[in-house]
Amino acid sequence: MTTQIVITICSLLLLAYLFDISSKLTKIPSVIMLLVLGWVVRQATGFFNIRIPDLTPLLPVFGTIGLVLIVLEGALEIELNKSKIPVIKKSILLATIPMVLLAFLMAWAFQYFSNVPFKTALINAIPFCVISSAIAIPSVSNLTARYKEFIIYESSLCDIIGVLFFNFFAYNSSINAASFGHFFFELLIVFVVSFMSVIGLSFLLSRIRYHVSFAPIMLIVILLYFVSKLYHLPGLIFILIFGLFLGNLDELKKLKWIEKLRPDKLNVEVKKFKEITTEATFFIRAIFFLMFGFLMEAKEILNLQTLPWALAISAVTILIRYVALRIFRLPSSPLLYIAPKGLITVLLFLAIVPQQAIALVNKSLILQTIILSVVIMMFGLMANKKQDNAIVHNTE
Repeated sequence: MTTQIVITICSLLLLAYLFDISSKLTKIPSVIMLLVLGWVVRQATGFFNIRIPDLTPLLPVFGTIGLVLIVLEGALEIELNKSKIPVIKKSILLATIPMVLLAFLMAWAFQYFSNVPFKTALINAIPFCVISSAIAIPSVSNLTARYKEFIIYESSLCDIIGVLFFNFFAYNSSINAASFGHFFFELLIVFVVSFMSVIGLSFLLSRIRYHVSFAPIMLIVILLYFVSKLYHLPGLIFILIFGLFLGNLDELKKLKWIEKLRPDKLNVEVKKFKEITTEATFFIRAIFFLMFGFLMEAKEILNLQTLPWALAISAVTILIRYVALRIFRLPSSPLLYIAPKGLITVLLFLAIVPQQAIALVNKSLILQTIILSVVIMMFGLMANKKQDNAIVHNTE
């Protein structure tokens, strides 16, 4: 039995690898194929009467680790210099304003139809408003460097801001001046601790001589995130700062104290660390979406009671995003369609305590919204590919 399990897991992960490669050619996001594959495996286990233990408790664990690795991978790819300031400003605005506006609109609708307090409605609305970097970043690998860079900025920042937004309303019993003061004090603590941790981890990375050097660094990063999560602190800020610091050592060489970290040697180690992070991110992301697909049920996907809500959420998301892109003078194609929901949506949904949950926001609505957003992105990227091919053909 153990042999069969190992063979199955290895085969599924190899298929996930093939999906990742083929998605660059077909423009079909690998997450769609992983979800379908997970669902097919679930049907096969039922058909052959194979008993599988309940995997539900493992979903948030792999999801959280995946989120940490995805944000770290994205941060390592971001370049910080004066020429990037306009891109960073626009990505922050596009990550924040549409998300907040959509959240308040949805909260009003949830309050009206579910007759719950506005704060409760807002907590349930926020998970639907956050762009999933876990899906967005891998899906745009075939776009130009300019678009890819913008999506890395926007989706990573949207994850972080979305988690902060959610935690602020979910963990404060009342919203007043004191809660805002406490929130900004927590941010200050995280920035100070993050800076100290980043320097310490960078020092270790440049000094470790033992042949196993990246595993302890990665484990410390994940450990610090989970400890911060335990105290409801925005740990993703630490992940972002750590990734940005390591990814921009060349820009920081002008600072005298950086010399103590041996930046030339550290740069070599960072390149290896990036490779390890990319491999680990693929592995965890594939397991998460396979597991998520395995836990899906056909009746949840085809739930006609929640489908109108999922369609409305998708339509309003695209409408608000289109207006925002026009206001910020950004091209609507392909950016308009790249607003998938996914891993972060699931994690925030699972973080809603029973006392704050509302019947309307259930697993069916989450699934349908995720699938619709990914399908919209898929067709948008396919249409963009056709436009690019037409431009190339006309210029030849």
